[in-house]
Amino acid sequence: MKKGIVAILFTLGFLTLAGCANEYIISTHDGRLIEADNKPEIDEDTGLIEYQDRDGRYNQIPQSEVSEIKER
Repeated sequence: MKKGIVAILFTLGFLTLAGCANEYIISTHDGRLIEADNKPEIDEDTGLIEYQDRDGRYNQIPQSEVSEIKER
């Protein structure tokens, strides 16, 4: 019984920490708002901003299209 309670508490603690992950909003010059699950980074080779969307897919957008990146 004690192992079950410890497992439940551990799971709740893990889910609480997972909910604290940083999200970012990428604003474009044409008014689009893109939600990113990780901090967008610039690919030095291509000059594109790389980010992971809410569905877990990796995307790229040209720096010239981005007006602002904010942490949510």
